[in-house]
Amino acid sequence: MRATLIGLVLTLAAAVALAKQPAAKPSPQPNPQSNAKPTQLFTSASDVTALIAKAKGRRTNNQPLITEPILELGGYDGHLEYRASVGNAAVHEKEAELFYVLDGSATLVTGGKLVNEKRTDAANLNGSAIEGGSPRNIAKGDWVLVPQDTAHWFSPIHGVLVLFSMHVPGDFTPAH
Repeated sequence: MRATLIGLVLTLAAAVALAKQPAAKPSPQPNPQSNAKPTQLFTSASDVTALIAKAKGRRTNNQPLITEPILELGGYDGHLEYRASVGNAAVHEKEAELFYVLDGSATLVTGGKLVNEKRTDAANLNGSAIEGGSPRNIAKGDWVLVPQDTAHWFSPIHGVLVLFSMHVPGDFTPAH
C-alpha cells in the first residue's frame, strides 16, 4: 500500500511538472527565397517505411543505390540508402560514415585499395571494387562506423540492403 501511494505521488508530481512546461514552439518554416535546407529533426517509423517504398519505386534496373533524406540538421544529415545491387566502392577523405542496417544483409568490405579509382569531388573517391580489404557480414540491427579515408564497399548484397547513413566529422583516430 505504501509503495502504491509513493508511486501515485511521484506520478502526480511528474504530471504537474509537465503541465507547467511552456508549449512547444512550432518548427520554423523554410524561407522560400532561401537556398538553406529545411530542418527535419524527427522521422517516424511509418515515414521510414514510406521512404523505403518510395526508394523501391524510384529504382530503375541495375541502379545500385537510391537515397532519401531521413533527418536533416546543417551538416549532420541522415539518409536512407536503398541498395538493391552492388555499386561502387568509396573513400571519404574528410569524413567518417556511420551506418545502421535497417533491413537486409550484405558483406561490407573495408580497408584495402580502390580498384579503378576516380575522384568524384574534392573530398571523395570511388572505384569499381576493393583489393585487399577486410570483409564483414552485416545484417539488420548492426551498426558500423567507417573511419575517414577508409575504402568501403557493400559486396555482395543479399537481396536488398536498407541502411541509415550519416557522414560525421572524421578528424579522429578510432580506438581498436
